[in-house]
Amino acid sequence: MKYYVIAGEASGDLHAGNLIEGLSALDKQADFRAWGGDLMAAAGATLVKHYRDLAFMGFIEVVANLRTILNNISFCKQDIALYQPDVLVLVDYPGFNMRIAEWARRQNMKVVYYISPQIWAWKQKRGFKLKRDVDLMLCILPFEQAFYKKFDMEVSYVGHPLLDAIENRPDFDPSERKQNLGLDADKPLLLLLPGSRKQEIKSMLPVMLKASGEIHTHQLAIAGAPSQTTAFYQELVGGRGVPVLFGETYNLLEVADVAMVTSGTATLETALFKVPEVVCYKGNWISYSIARQLVKVPYISLVNLIADKEVVKELIQGEMNAPQLAGEVKKLIGKESAARRHLLEDYEALARKLGGGGASMRAAKEIMKLSEL
Repeated sequence: MKYYVIAGEASGDLHAGNLIEGLSALDKQADFRAWGGDLMAAAGATLVKHYRDLAFMGFIEVVANLRTILNNISFCKQDIALYQPDVLVLVDYPGFNMRIAEWARRQNMKVVYYISPQIWAWKQKRGFKLKRDVDLMLCILPFEQAFYKKFDMEVSYVGHPLLDAIENRPDFDPSERKQNLGLDADKPLLLLLPGSRKQEIKSMLPVMLKASGEIHTHQLAIAGAPSQTTAFYQELVGGRGVPVLFGETYNLLEVADVAMVTSGTATLETALFKVPEVVCYKGNWISYSIARQLVKVPYISLVNLIADKEVVKELIQGEMNAPQLAGEVKKLIGKESAARRHLLEDYEALARKLGGGGASMRAAKEIMKLSEL
């Protein structure tokens, strides 16, 4: 079978890579052509375009790059038409993928959407378009099945693929791990996760660094996004001497004591690694003002949305400043911290709510059923 897979950011690359491995195990003749990243390529896909050339964040940024986005969509359609896949697999990235789904429906292609777009957060009426354009919706969050019933749409809940990525990691020695990462083996680690897109890193990282300067008990490290360069980070870090480590995010999370995390998939990853965190978001004020009018959910972090309560502290826009961020992080430091203890208890409940592993293989089996029809 021929599969065309489209992912537009780092988290999509991770989950699509695992899905490709699952499909390859079930379909020995599988051939993959993809838009995505290094993990998808490593899993066996022929990469057409890397997600680092696709990621634009915020309303203003999208408008400024509209010509590039439209050209990418046009090129993608042409490439799919030439490849003639048996199944088109779309992974999150709704602004792009929903347009491709609408076009693919008119071409009578089988369309799978893996990792549902977060339309429950805003633009909920897009559910009608998804019902029209998608043959198989594979959801990874437990509340999404009930949401899609509003549109009389049957979806499959396969569980969250992050559980697979985390549970399958080998045992390690924390001191040795820190040394291998170039860190002090005896000093607790404050990990900075400023996001993956250039715009959000520019907005988040300077504030995180300034706040970190008020926390003298911990060493610092920055989890570098694979789509960015060392030079880009050094412009923001300056002479602070904070290491930027690429391709080491999970290794860092395994030894981190506490973290500052930009809103996104990383908030859930951090929680599943049982690292106390403060969630941050600060964007272009026009984009934020527009989004505030449209967003239909009470939280910005996946952790709080899944738990349906405030588990982790969210500092948004004006509240995302160095003194407030430092203060919230300090509350989570130390074995005697009640806030830290309660947060870790909530993390355990969160993991139970998400269920067990095996999401990638369950998703692959569902896709195989559809492709055989």
